[in-house]
Amino acid sequence: MAPRTRKSERRTDALSRQRIVETAVEILDKAGESGLTFRALTERLVTGPGAIYWHVANKGELLDAATDAVIAAALTTAPAKSPDSPENQIHTVALGLFDAIDQHPWLATQLSIQLSRSPWGSVTPRIFESIGRQVRALGVPEGSWFTATSALVHYILGAAGQNAANGRIPDPGVDRAEFLVAVSSAWEKLDPDEYPFTRAVAKQLRDHDDREQFLAGVDLVLAGITTVHPVRT
Repeated sequence: MAPRTRKSERRTDALSRQRIVETAVEILDKAGESGLTFRALTERLVTGPGAIYWHVANKGELLDAATDAVIAAALTTAPAKSPDSPENQIHTVALGLFDAIDQHPWLATQLSIQLSRSPWGSVTPRIFESIGRQVRALGVPEGSWFTATSALVHYILGAAGQNAANGRIPDPGVDRAEFLVAVSSAWEKLDPDEYPFTRAVAKQLRDHDDREQFLAGVDLVLAGITTVHPVRT
């Protein structure tokens, strides 16, 4: 029997939009946005460009689809320990987004683009819905739903994005803990008259846990929301 050729693979291996998007995510994770080309896709999928263009019109549409796929997966998480608590549900959503942004180096930039340039797309409503429902459940008046939800979304995405960027600053061979010790030591040596606060928190920088600090920030925002809009009993 003759060996299966690449041409026969193209005929028998059905190509779907989902498979294209999944492959795009894999390329983005390994090579970044510049590495995501239709040529790279055709080589990875063993197909021709026409088959891909049948499902995706251009690179912009492909990036949008990849972003939406990752966010949808991040928001499909296990229920919080206390399903009846809006705060715990917000923690669950926040950590899902935190982990997704940490695991996909390209995601923070694409989220920023989505929120600012195409908020009518699927990504922005998906994120706002997941947070906004819980803001409503907190008893926030309807007139403040958008502001309160925006405050949470901006903190979650901004803090998660900055954390992911911080984690990639050291060289690949540099240990994260060692890097924090080096920064902390440098802060402790700053001029005490010019930087009294930064010197005072240097040890906290060295010992902090990124996820705990992130959730503490979420709780600070929630505390502000519930203080301004206390639940009426």
